[in-house]
Amino acid sequence: MKNTSTPKTKFKIQQNNIMKNIKLSVLLILILGTTQVFAQDKKANNIDNSNIALEGFSPVSYLDLGIAQKGLKQFKSEYQKVVYYFTSNEQKQKFDKNPSKYLPQYGGYCAFGVYAGAKFRPNPYKFIVENGKYFLYLYNLELDAQQLWLKENNHNGLVSQADKNWKSLRTTYN
Repeated sequence: MKNTSTPKTKFKIQQNNIMKNIKLSVLLILILGTTQVFAQDKKANNIDNSNIALEGFSPVSYLDLGIAQKGLKQFKSEYQKVVYYFTSNEQKQKFDKNPSKYLPQYGGYCAFGVYAGAKFRPNPYKFIVENGKYFLYLYNLELDAQQLWLKENNHNGLVSQADKNWKSLRTTYN
């Protein structure tokens, strides 16, 4: 039987295998504990003990301005028992009018982690705004999950898989 594969096809197959190996390696690194995973209650939100979301960063700044900005205590709102901070009263009012618009994807957990089937606390400065939503990512000396996500060059496909995983992850412990 004659091999009809072209060099381009072989390269594409090899590239796909490399990406699968990278994903598996990242998942193993995360699972083996080289990143810090914070124990949370059976909540779907990445919050601290005081129920503050996004480590105090403003969800309105992420979505409307495309920047990470720390909010202020005097401008805060509570939505579904989770506290959000804002940089101004104007931001607070925007959130209060439509809070669901400003909620982080996957409860504020790392989008790449959810895609891989796990919950990880992200770095608040690592995020992507796409299709009217924002996604946060883990970042430490060993792993830049945002760059892994971008290298895939398949945002909608990654979101589709993460959405499927989130259905079960949202009610589990980390």
